[in-house]
Amino acid sequence: MLVGMDVVSMNIKDKVENLKGVGPKTSGLFEKLNINTIDELLRFYPRNYLTYEKTCDIENATAGERVAIKATINTYVDIKKIRKLTLVTCMVKDSTGQVKLVWYNSPFLKQVFHIGQTYIFVGNLTIRNNQYTMEHPEYYTVEQYENMKMTMQPIYPLTMGLSNKTVTKSVKAALPLVDEIEDNIPQSIIDKYSLMPLSSAIKGVHFPENFESMLECRNRLVFDEFFMFLVKMALIREHTVKESNNFVINDFTETDRFISNMPFELTKGQKTAVEDIRKDLAGLTVMNRLIQGDVGSGKTAVAEIAILSTVKNGYQAAFMAPTEVLAKQHYDNLIRDYKDYDVSVELLVGSTKLSEKRRIYEKLLNGDIDVLVGTHALIQDKVVYNNLALVITDEQHRFGVRQREKLSKKGKEPHVLVMSATPIPRTLAIIMYGDLDISIIKDMPANRKPIKNCVVGPKYRPTAYKFMKEQIDEGHQIYIICPMVEASENVEAENVIEYQERLKDYFSPEINITYLHGKMSADEKNEIMENFIEKKIDILISTTVIEVGINNPNATVMMIENAERFGLAQLHQLRGRVGRGDFQSYCIMLCSSDNKDALKRLDILNKSNDGFFIANEDLKLRGPGDFFGVRQSGEMLFMLGDIYNNADILKKASDAVTYLQKESFPLEILSDNNTTVYL
Repeated sequence: MLVGMDVVSMNIKDKVENLKGVGPKTSGLFEKLNINTIDELLRFYPRNYLTYEKTCDIENATAGERVAIKATINTYVDIKKIRKLTLVTCMVKDSTGQVKLVWYNSPFLKQVFHIGQTYIFVGNLTIRNNQYTMEHPEYYTVEQYENMKMTMQPIYPLTMGLSNKTVTKSVKAALPLVDEIEDNIPQSIIDKYSLMPLSSAIKGVHFPENFESMLECRNRLVFDEFFMFLVKMALIREHTVKESNNFVINDFTETDRFISNMPFELTKGQKTAVEDIRKDLAGLTVMNRLIQGDVGSGKTAVAEIAILSTVKNGYQAAFMAPTEVLAKQHYDNLIRDYKDYDVSVELLVGSTKLSEKRRIYEKLLNGDIDVLVGTHALIQDKVVYNNLALVITDEQHRFGVRQREKLSKKGKEPHVLVMSATPIPRTLAIIMYGDLDISIIKDMPANRKPIKNCVVGPKYRPTAYKFMKEQIDEGHQIYIICPMVEASENVEAENVIEYQERLKDYFSPEINITYLHGKMSADEKNEIMENFIEKKIDILISTTVIEVGINNPNATVMMIENAERFGLAQLHQLRGRVGRGDFQSYCIMLCSSDNKDALKRLDILNKSNDGFFIANEDLKLRGPGDFFGVRQSGEMLFMLGDIYNNADILKKASDAVTYLQKESFPLEILSDNNTTVYL
């Protein structure tokens, strides 16, 4: 293996380990982030930037925002052991006030800081116990800080063991090869929309000169992501529109009986969606329909009706969910709801034992299984259906186009029904889901109690804890959401690991508190979520990994720390994890910022439980540069693009694809390139 080759002798498609300073260990860590080649490294963009502004007096600093203060150390450094944590604290002051500084697991700082020394401390200022606090602040001498001021340092998404410094250094080593990256956008589009050169955009997004130039570079790359996605959508649309209906389903006798026996009456929106589906199933062309409904609007009931219609006309159905826990819940619901209708239902997920998988493969091929519920396991090569007529994917945005396409190819052009609870304004939905007909369920079931909301500051935390204790005493369960997995050198926000330690100090030992985050293995996550559903956990502290995948009617409180760091659509999704049963439920959004715009955004959520209203209002409030810290989650998992923040670019990319179609440009020649990672 060649290590540290001269960049002149390298190719853009070479392995990252060929770069100077990238050895086998570092390349292995890059591989965890799906970075294998130099090309992929250069397309691994920063998720944020650190800027170093002028210092401000402590009394003028805004809580909840990243600030730089010039302050003098006025106490000895104190070190305490709290379970597995080493807590390092000291006080600093200027002429206007004082701040408590906190670091975790950094005992060496006792040798660094001494009374009377002056430093520039940079971090997020919060108020805890009525005192200004900075957790994990960066620190610089006055001279060092002068050199840092007004620069933008890239912050990359990381994996355990890989530092931001290492990624930055590796990207710099790869940058001389950036001109080799092929620009796949047609020249006519580049000229029509005055797009900057791709190589300049990639250089500028990694190491921008200033905010304005970074935004220009980023917008070019966002355009590319949206454009290539929409090209794929256009091609699928052209393909599916022409497909004849190979599975005409027009006998709805059994589903009429099923609907009449339901313990509730379908809402107007559900009835309309069911009617749309019936027309599609009985029509001349194959169904490709999106059911878009708010959290708790009853999309699953509509899916069950579509599945039963398919099975009772002699065909098979597949139901794919994004997580094993959600797949298992769908499986259990189908077993319960179909018990009087002679329907064979099986579950196939990644953790299914090999012997059980083989049994399912055989029964599926023989036509002895009517409905197969599962995760991505449903699209493995070994899974062969007998007469698959209907494919349903839950939480559409969690599956890439290729995954959905692969599942649909398991049959002879089966009907496709996709479901999404992500509230997207209709104008954007038409662009995003251009290959699908859309049914929207806007009304909620009559028995659903509206969630009670409140937006509060950090001082409310003890009151919230007391309220949670009361809910636990009544037999209910609690979610607490933190933005971070663990303390970060770059981001000041609550994190699940340290939060659990602090919470255990507050609540009595008999209250079971557990944390959950995306870096855990699939087995660990599934076990924790199942334990929560089975009421073995009282308080679940989690990152947004639970945004999709848990349906626990017994959970009544959702508290979201640093709520200002999330997009409103994502907050609405998180809030939707409670209020799923007969109990009154509550959402506490704890805002650590005094920023008026942040509070204005959160007030939209505070006053409404209507996801579509929230999405439209959120869209109105956003400016072209408002994307750091409020990124929406899950729309199509673009690397940079966000359909809310970049709605104008999405529209431009859509117009560009339409222009090429009118010019009879062969879109097929664009569809196989690798420009968009998450297609």
